Amino acid sequence: MSLPFDHPCLRLSLLPTPFFVRKVQAVTPDLLQKLSADTAEVFSITRTPEEVSVAGQCADNDDPEAKWRCFKIAGPMEFELTGVVCAFTTPLKDAGVPVFAISTWNTDYVLVPKEKVVDAVKALGSYGWLFDDSVAEIKQS
Repeated sequence: MSLPFDHPCLRLSLLPTPFFVRKVQAVTPDLLQKLSADTAEVFSITRTPEEVSVAGQCADNDDPEAKWRCFKIAGPMEFELTGVVCAFTTPLKDAGVPVFAISTWNTDYVLVPKEKVVDAVKALGSYGWLFDDSVAEIKQS
């Protein structure tokens, strides 16, 4: 069964600010203090036995770590809706676009290198994904 791409919970947005992805040694009090003072709307910390990954919105485009753009799947999605990440990443794989995925209770965020965002929009559109107005300028290029 294919996903109902026209369902509002699957509508895609391209968030306006760039993102960073960083591997850190540990979740320290200094890192947590910085995060609590940060004004980013999206921020993720994932800890495993092997690593700690941190991803989030940059303050501006001039940040040297601003190397990613983020697609948000509108959500919220029911857990019974399966194959969302696969359906999202397959067109990107076929177009040679690397991804860094973040899942939350309500939805998924998928980061792509900022120099590949046009390729990502074209690939996702060709597979039937629908976008909000956040990609209008990219679709015209």
